[in-house]
Amino acid sequence: MSYRTEVTELLQELLRLNTVNPPGNETIAADLLRDYLARHGVACELVGRVPERLNLIARLRGGDGPSVMLTGHTDTVLADPQEWSRDPWCGDVVDDEIWGRGALDMKGHVAAAVVAFASLAREKAALPGDVVLAIVADEEVGNDFGMSWLVKSHPEPMRADFAVNEGAGERCVLGGRVYYLCSAAEKMTAPFTIRLRGRSGHAADPYVADNALLKVAPVLEALGRLQPPQSLIPEVRAFLETVLGETPPAELALERARTLQPLAAQLIAPLLSATLSPTMIEASHLRNVIPGACTLEVDCRLLPGQTTGEMESILRAGIPGDWEIEWRDEGLGGTRSPLDSPLWRSLESWVARIEPGARLAPICGSGFTDSHYLRQSLGTCAYGFFPLKAMSVELAATLAHSADERIAIDDLELGVDMFRHVATTLDS
Repeated sequence: MSYRTEVTELLQELLRLNTVNPPGNETIAADLLRDYLARHGVACELVGRVPERLNLIARLRGGDGPSVMLTGHTDTVLADPQEWSRDPWCGDVVDDEIWGRGALDMKGHVAAAVVAFASLAREKAALPGDVVLAIVADEEVGNDFGMSWLVKSHPEPMRADFAVNEGAGERCVLGGRVYYLCSAAEKMTAPFTIRLRGRSGHAADPYVADNALLKVAPVLEALGRLQPPQSLIPEVRAFLETVLGETPPAELALERARTLQPLAAQLIAPLLSATLSPTMIEASHLRNVIPGACTLEVDCRLLPGQTTGEMESILRAGIPGDWEIEWRDEGLGGTRSPLDSPLWRSLESWVARIEPGARLAPICGSGFTDSHYLRQSLGTCAYGFFPLKAMSVELAATLAHSADERIAIDDLELGVDMFRHVATTLDS
């Protein structure tokens, strides 16, 4: 059986399992992958906080070289069948694409990693170092059932010098040249609540109350105008140097990138500063009651290295009125890995092999991935990379977490090849 057929069939089986999180129920996917690996002579361990949310770990022994982890998650976001052209859990092949919730994020990546791992095992491939397979639960919600739990409760089986996870890999044509994006860092997720106080009362007599909901308008307007200071983080600096051949000042970076190609500007726009996105307001729960309090939820993403204290100072200076702020947590993410590494060189050589003249371009993720836990807790050098060559970056961006999600079989086959290349070429 070819790798193409093997990865297609495995992904179809994975997509037909409903692992929407919550509740997750990722054990059904872990069981499927365990049984598949067993048929290829690979023993694995299933571990988890609760029986219905198990994670899969396996290891192939190699030489004395650096070890590498192939990792991904089996949970998915919600899918509303009313929005889809097909059943979200059908796993159908249509025009050389496989349809289903999680095809892009990220059961396709998982299937390719598992097939690559199994093929290396059954072929008794010469490996420079150990290869670890970690297929985890609970990435989409992050309630400490997946990677965050594993690095604390089972750190030894999870140790690897390098890791390939989700986060980038798209093929982009910028200024007439081809680049494959590789995420070496990610912004910090730092949500906060703004609370405004007033005095409640009967809606029939607004003059004796102090409507807290009305006070949110100038706060929203100020948030819309507020532009946090811009700077060039190392990953954006390296991206600009790669695609432009120069590093313009931060205030000119967007303009210079847009001159090259609108897509280049789109890629770096959220990476030049922290971002603030108001998403939810809560006030009175009854039409005839004037609210005495109003809360505004804001999704805030900080650049790697920024702190919530720095952002709070910016907010205090830029938002008028009397309001309180509550940070929802201490922030997650904001971690990075070095760009000069054996894993980077391995991915560079793979890109050059599959598409001569193409280059690997660094980027920072504007979202959050499990790479954070590997970097923070185990010191792993983790990159986000899964090649999307057949499917355009523009189309992929509209399908992840959306209706009619699907992945090209050509990209699945390419993913298997990439994982095998990394596992067999990584050196110190």
